[in-house]
Amino acid sequence: MDLKITNESKHISKVSDIPERYTPDQKVKVAKASRDFESLLTSMMFKSMTKNTNGMMGEDGYGGDVFESMFENELSSFATKKNSLGIAKELYKKITGEDLPVEESMKLSEKLGNSAPVKKETKAPVKTPVDIRTDNTQPAVSPSTSSINRLNKYEGIISNASKEYGIDSNIIKSVILAESAGNEKAQSVSKAKGLMQLMDSTARSMGVKNVWDPKENIQGGTKYLADLLRQYKGDLKLALAAYNAGPGNVEKYKGVPPFQETKTYITRVMGYLNHLNG
Repeated sequence: MDLKITNESKHISKVSDIPERYTPDQKVKVAKASRDFESLLTSMMFKSMTKNTNGMMGEDGYGGDVFESMFENELSSFATKKNSLGIAKELYKKITGEDLPVEESMKLSEKLGNSAPVKKETKAPVKTPVDIRTDNTQPAVSPSTSSINRLNKYEGIISNASKEYGIDSNIIKSVILAESAGNEKAQSVSKAKGLMQLMDSTARSMGVKNVWDPKENIQGGTKYLADLLRQYKGDLKLALAAYNAGPGNVEKYKGVPPFQETKTYITRVMGYLNHLNG
């Protein structure tokens, strides 16, 4: 069977993609619906709270019902984004089985074509190293000389991504070696692209504008891996399983999915890591 990466220097082959319960675009729509539902409930709460005062603007308030309604909608929308009641998160998790991604939720209006793009909340880079649990018993795997030579060109980019997202640079290097063997032009049969083999949907959610740019690809892939590591509390095997097969399959099987491709992928990355750490 064909693998995600068809690069001949990778020494492994990959089975066809394993579908998740929801596609990335469907998850975006579920997230927006969850946010809209919470915003509606918040608006109803404001109406109930201001009932005895004849609305937020009073009985003789300027603008009447039109401005009253507009103000309530804007206020409830703002409250949902800034100080969520947690309803959207719970609803999204109930439907998809996953946590509501903060980055995705802040992009919903823009992604779905709303007239007023939602301003993305800025988050300070995560500089605290992730407490990662690795497998030192996994036999070391030596990468090919050509793949190491290609990888060395991105030492500076990898180092910066490591510091920004709190992940050991050797883990990033090991994922790149397993995904593309350091080939920035690698593309799989499933259209995963670049050094860290990002799917278009994942690249967008990580803020990658040009997936073929090595710096953006490494930044986006490292950011995604960091999110997964924190989601699985530093369990590198689970994070790698989610990177390869999707978080939905990890949740479905309550651990590493029983897919040979995923097991082989984890073994390879761990083997490269132990070689680099050796």
